[in-house]
Order: sequence, then C-alpha cells, then structure tokens
Amino acid sequence: MTRARTHVSLRNPGPARALAAAGAVAAALAVWAVGEPLLGQNLVIRQEGQEPRDLGAAAISVFALVPSLLGWALLAVLERVTRLAARIWTATALVLLAVSFLPLISVQAAGGTKAVLALTHLAVGAVLIPVFWWTATSRDTGTGSRP
Repeated sequence: MTRARTHVSLRNPGPARALAAAGAVAAALAVWAVGEPLLGQNLVIRQEGQEPRDLGAAAISVFALVPSLLGWALLAVLERVTRLAARIWTATALVLLAVSFLPLISVQAAGGTKAVLALTHLAVGAVLIPVFWWTATSRDTGTGSRP
C-alpha cells in the first residue's frame, strides 16, 4: 500500500522561514543556557595567535542567525532558478552542517565546551533544515517540490 505524499503550497513562505530563523536562534540559546549557566561549562575557545574568546549569548545568537539568514537567501535564489530547489538546498545544508564541525576540531577548548558547541550546531540544523525544506517552492508551479 502506498501513501500519497502531502504537498504544501505556500504563497508566502516568508513568515514560516522567519519563525524558523528565530527558532534556530532560540534553540541555540537553549543549548547554550543549559551548557554554560546551568551546567557551568565556560564556553571559552582558543585559537593560535588569538586571545581566548568567551562565547556568550550574543555570540551564540549571531552564529545562529547569520547562517539562518544565509540559508534562507540561498533557498530563495535556488527557488528562482531551478525546480529542484528543495533537494539542492537540503543537500547543501546537510553538507554545510557537517563542515561546520571542522572548526571544533581545530580550536582548543574543553571537551564540555566542544560538546555544547556541537549541540548548538545540531540544534540550528534541526530547526532550519526541515522547515526550509518543507517551505521550498517549485519555480514553475509554486507548489512544494518534495523529493
């Protein structure tokens, strides 16, 4: 027995994507709040040739918001040029999520700090990727272009 796929037709996906971007920031801040203030992990990273940097709520917010907005912009461009926007964007987002872990390898930080930072990356991806995928529209029909 096969199940028909549900397609979403959003005339204006902007509000859902804006909520996703805000949700990504909130999710990252929630992970930070559990990791730093509640569990006492100081999110201090050190890179060669630079002063140690303490990542507070403002830094976490910026590091969640900027990729969210860039991802939204990329999806908007893809929707204008291809019918495969959802697939291309999702594949790109998953690759970039994986690549975002590479700096965690190169910085000097406590294991708990690295774990909290890795979880913030996952939290942002867990919010953005499904919502942006779901709201992606096809260039020619304006309906959801699900794989």
